Amino acid sequence: MTANILIVTGDAAESLEVLYPYQRLREEGYEVHIAAPSRKKLRFVVHDFEPGFDTYTEKPGYTWPADLAFSEVDPDRYAALVIPGGRAPEYLRNDPELRAILTSFLDADKPVAQICHGPLITAAADGLRGRRVTAYPALEPDMRSAGATFQDSEAVVDGTLVSSRAWPDHSAWMREFLKVLRAKAPAA
Repeated sequence: MTANILIVTGDAAESLEVLYPYQRLREEGYEVHIAAPSRKKLRFVVHDFEPGFDTYTEKPGYTWPADLAFSEVDPDRYAALVIPGGRAPEYLRNDPELRAILTSFLDADKPVAQICHGPLITAAADGLRGRRVTAYPALEPDMRSAGATFQDSEAVVDGTLVSSRAWPDHSAWMREFLKVLRAKAPAA
């Protein structure tokens, strides 16, 4: 039986941070579903770094359909959770259904992968207290305020929680997440 993985995201998520884990996990043999506030075609963005800019730039990215709404998610059907970054976590962290989904994964000690601004959702669900994490470097104060120890590195593993800074760190992030995931829930 194939293990299911859930990706939670919304509009303005970073294209690479949704689609890279989606395709990488499918390549490993996992069934991957994308959940969002509602079933619809999501509009992702591309963040890039430009010389002379103090922060990243944002351009329109890919579109992708959400397989199900947060209200339709049964966390018991999923072996692990992936939380991409981009701007989506800024508003998704306010969604009580999503916070309940995430809390269910954390309480069951299921693998959770978070990247870039994704840890804002975990912080809103009070899931970072006492944990070691990384995130987009500008979020260091937010991570510390949430009770986490911040480490500026490609990937940080704290038990079943695997975090990363942003899409340039994908290889390290997925390599570490797959180690945790294979130990807890092999693909087949």
